[in-house]
Amino acid sequence: MGSDAETVERVFRTVIEQGFSKGDLAAIDAVVAPDFIEHQRGASSGVEALKGMVRHLRGWFPDLTLTIEDLVVSGDKAWGRIVARSTHTQTVMGRPPTGAPVRLDIIDIMRVVDGKVVEHWGVPDQLALMEQIGVIPRR
Repeated sequence: MGSDAETVERVFRTVIEQGFSKGDLAAIDAVVAPDFIEHQRGASSGVEALKGMVRHLRGWFPDLTLTIEDLVVSGDKAWGRIVARSTHTQTVMGRPPTGAPVRLDIIDIMRVVDGKVVEHWGVPDQLALMEQIGVIPRR
C-alpha cells in the first residue's frame, strides 16, 4: 500500500495547483479519497467538504492563485510551503471589498496512500488575512 515519492508529489501539486488555484473540482475528486480525514482547525473531513472549501475560498477570492514555494516528500507525506495571492474584491468576514492585494502564507501536509490524499493538515496564516482585509488592525 502507499505511494512512491513521484506520486505523492503529483497528488499534492494536483490538489494545490488544479483544485485550489484553478477551482477544478474534478481534479480534487481524482486525487482525494472520499472519506479523507481533515485535521485543519475549523475544517470538516471528506472530499465533499474539501470541495466546499474550494468553492467558498474562490467565492471570497475569485482571482485566487496558489504557488508552491517549497515541497518536500518524505515517505507517504508531502510537506509544502505555499503562498496564496488574490485581490480583496468580495465581502470577506463581513469586511467590504478594498481592492487591495492579499497574500497568505500556508503550510500544508498531505498523506497519500494508493494515489489518493487520505489525511491533510493545514496551517494558513489567518491572522495575516484578517489584518489585510481590516478585520483587525495591522501590527
